[in-house]
Amino acid sequence: MNLVIGATGILGSHVVLKLLQNNQPVIACRQKTSDVNKVEKLFSYYDDNYQQLFSKIKWVELDVCDIFSIEDALEGITNVYNCSGFVSFNKSDREKLYKINEGGTTNIVNACLHKKISALCHVSSIATINNSDYTQPLNETVFWKFSGKESDYAISKYNGEREVWRGIEEGLNAVIVNPGVILSSGFWSQSSSKLFKVCFEGNKFYTEGLAGYIAAQDVANHMLDLVEKKLFSNRYILIEENYSFKDIFDKIQTELKKEKPTINAGKKLMMVARILDGIICAFSNKEPKITKALISSAFSKQKYSNAKIKSVSQLSFTSVNQVIEKICRDFLADKGI
Repeated sequence: MNLVIGATGILGSHVVLKLLQNNQPVIACRQKTSDVNKVEKLFSYYDDNYQQLFSKIKWVELDVCDIFSIEDALEGITNVYNCSGFVSFNKSDREKLYKINEGGTTNIVNACLHKKISALCHVSSIATINNSDYTQPLNETVFWKFSGKESDYAISKYNGEREVWRGIEEGLNAVIVNPGVILSSGFWSQSSSKLFKVCFEGNKFYTEGLAGYIAAQDVANHMLDLVEKKLFSNRYILIEENYSFKDIFDKIQTELKKEKPTINAGKKLMMVARILDGIICAFSNKEPKITKALISSAFSKQKYSNAKIKSVSQLSFTSVNQVIEKICRDFLADKGI
């Protein structure tokens, strides 16, 4: 039996869908306030039989900060896919980031050890492959090195990943995946899907930074494949390729029938925008949109290597251009355009 933690998120929903498409039974974890209808909607973008598949899900409530709810959910489970996590680059969320991404992972690892789970696939982040002194494309052998520019999100995910390694040392069969920017239809106001909403509104700016991108379906496929092959005590960077933000914005806005961005937002402009954003947020009581961590990532030109996953898997990666084309079609369809 498979348990998916974080099943109502973008990646968790894809993992649940892939397991169901493979005729594997799934117990999906949700929080009390989770909207499972978003999961059904996401299914509809990828499978004509989405309603039938969705009806096969057994839902359980789980809080990663409550080890007892985790242990209850693990009864009768063999494989665990941990897609839980909290993403934020705002200072006000610092405590929550560490509580969920580090503390929650600690609880999951401890519960899996206690219940003698056969396999854990833990979703970390490409942000934990971190070393600014490394000039070649970053790979899984690169050790974390603090530079002082790391976000609390990156540090909390790194600390969570260390807990999985600790579990491995204590006998847990676990594999870690480090996805880049995950692209998916649906969840338009969440995570990387916000990008399509911003571009649709007519974004005029771009930066010269780079990032690694991958389809959510490809991440899910590789997660299941790694567990099936029992490639434990390893971590794998999951990206299709590295792309500039300019190329990604150009592609999305072209597919959404919007003009391409034309203004190169340099660091000075971004810093001014951050100050203005902070002033506006102070008066409106809203969370800042432009943070120090966001600016740092916007100008990063660090590349990542996917050579390791290619060396152990026959699965192919979907072209990011193809992925963007489909997502844009789905976005416009949802808009009735």
